[in-house]
Amino acid sequence: MFSKSKINEPAQKPAESKPASSENRLDSARPDSNTGEFKAQAPKAKPPASVLSTDLHITGNLKTTGDIQVEGTIEGDIRAHLLTIGEGATIKGEVIADDVVINGRIVGRVRGLKVRLTSTARVEGDIIHKTIAIESGAHFEGSVQRQDDPLSGNKSAAKPAQTQAQTAAPAQQPAAKPADAKQG
Repeated sequence: MFSKSKINEPAQKPAESKPASSENRLDSARPDSNTGEFKAQAPKAKPPASVLSTDLHITGNLKTTGDIQVEGTIEGDIRAHLLTIGEGATIKGEVIADDVVINGRIVGRVRGLKVRLTSTARVEGDIIHKTIAIESGAHFEGSVQRQDDPLSGNKSAAKPAQTQAQTAAPAQQPAAKPADAKQG
């Protein structure tokens, strides 16, 4: 029991010999060490989402490997791991994230592995996704395209895929085939 209480209370001054060895064990297990152990243990603690409040207006692009919660207005592109768009938020630009939860307004393309439009969502633009959920009451104006990897398609094949989608227009092809059959 002594070792547990001393480990749990590192702020107290240690006694001469026994706590010194336990303190060395604590230092090797803590990420505040100046050795390479800091980098190995840093990923354990996930940082909280960056919150952009309602009074914040950003003109420019945002890029992070973490999470972002937008409550304000952004004119520019956003790249994040998890992106949550608040009910009062407005984004004018392209959104790329692993997970996208839209409660507010987006004018532009949305790319995500998982895209969710809640009942308060307003989206004007195309959505490229792996999985999508659209709640009743959401407003959406644009096209939806499923891709196995919508995030990687942005860098190398975004423009060709977009051009093919616009020229092919799968919804228009079935209408054209019966017309050709009637004429022939």
